[in-house]
Amino acid sequence: MLNPSNIMDYFSERSNPFFDRTCNNEIVKMQRLNPEQLTNMTGLEYILLHVQEPILYVIRKQHRHTPTQATPLADYYIIAGIVYQAPDLISVVNSRLISAVHHLQSAFEEANSYSRYHPSKGYTWDLKERKVPERLAAKKETQREEPSSLFQRHRVDMLLGELVRKFPIPSVMPQQRQAPTG
Repeated sequence: MLNPSNIMDYFSERSNPFFDRTCNNEIVKMQRLNPEQLTNMTGLEYILLHVQEPILYVIRKQHRHTPTQATPLADYYIIAGIVYQAPDLISVVNSRLISAVHHLQSAFEEANSYSRYHPSKGYTWDLKERKVPERLAAKKETQREEPSSLFQRHRVDMLLGELVRKFPIPSVMPQQRQAPTG
């Protein structure tokens, strides 16, 4: 069972490829010093950055310059006993940008497929040939129109009757033809 007091020992096991054996944590462990001595040392160290018991632990790899100054190098997280390396910011931004550009390019290609050019008319949009994706076409086929209920029919008839009373249809009297004289 992992907890904040044993998570650093779990992270420093030989089976973890992310742990550097030359770090200050290993020196403190080998010399059986107090873990608080890490702040007085300079060099590579690992610290427990965040805990969300019982499943998530975040560990930071950093280079300590002074007791108050350290440069973060990498972050690792342990979820359900498995150690993962967190991606760096440039990788996350790069991935999001590539995804956004892909979707924009797909939208432009679809919009371009609807444009047509004719020498006399110029450019036009031909939206009649719009292709409906198969999943949407199948969904439309499965949706059937249900017949109206008695309440709906009665209500519509009542509303139409009320509109006819308010706005009567003008009656047109047929004109009588006059016989030509002459």
